[in-house]
Amino acid sequence: MTRPGDPFDSYLLRVLVTLVAERSVSRAAIRLNQSQPAVSAALKRLRETFGDPLLVRDKGGMAPTERALALREQAVVALGAVDRMLLGPEQFDPASSAQTFTVGSPDYVAMVFLADVVARLREHAPRARLVVQPLRADYDYELALAQGELDVVIGNWPQPPEHLHRSVLLEDELVCLLSRRHPQAATGLSAAQYLRAEHIVPMPYSGAHRGVVETHLASRRVARQARVVMPYFALAPYLVVDTDLVFTTARHFAEHFAKTLPLAVVPTPAGLEFPRMSFYQLWHDRAQQAPAHRWFRGLLSAAGRKLAQAAT
Repeated sequence: MTRPGDPFDSYLLRVLVTLVAERSVSRAAIRLNQSQPAVSAALKRLRETFGDPLLVRDKGGMAPTERALALREQAVVALGAVDRMLLGPEQFDPASSAQTFTVGSPDYVAMVFLADVVARLREHAPRARLVVQPLRADYDYELALAQGELDVVIGNWPQPPEHLHRSVLLEDELVCLLSRRHPQAATGLSAAQYLRAEHIVPMPYSGAHRGVVETHLASRRVARQARVVMPYFALAPYLVVDTDLVFTTARHFAEHFAKTLPLAVVPTPAGLEFPRMSFYQLWHDRAQQAPAHRWFRGLLSAAGRKLAQAAT
């Protein structure tokens, strides 16, 4: 609640932070669960308050002004303080909480893992809101964690940042996903066949980290032929069905699609000795002791344990 004479409330600060991050009124409205006219009206109030356009037209959409970027840094700090005040010292009741939890994740665990996360959230925190932010190479997820735009990042990089907290959600083996009509569908691939094969490769979703497969192959001074590069993991199985392409991925992901598509799941070839893949959650020290964050991280861990048990 604002005092008489206050120029704006915390809602406007949240709109400001989201607008600068999304650089689009429509995308900000979706992320804030608000109507586009409401966000446009808030932007108008912000412009009047600060005497600055804040967002200006650009060839790619809208770009924040220098004033907007500076204000955003201050707004993040202020909103963090407000959130801590509202949470109370050690109180968090999931049944009554309307908190928004934001997760940064590629789509390699979305179908089975996030489905269980959403089910648990609906059961235990029906008023809470979940936002899943897709990771991409130009998205600075470390900064987003530090500034409170993200609560948790789900990753599987071989060397995650050491300054972030981490807990393992799931460990899984790498396998090859082939069409059932592939010549090696029944026998599997040798190392030589794997390296000669044409592969579907996911587009990097972090500019700072190489993927597990590329990192391992590079350590052995070999490389696969990336014939098709896709922005989404979930597209790859459909492209394998009618081709001779190979997709290397985690077993739980491969078997999920093999249940409904004419696909074969075969081991990665002997001789290349691929490591097991570790999926983990990362979070910033600012959220380490926050009761709501601890509860949510526990929920993610429980979903990971269920997936691990189903895979055994």
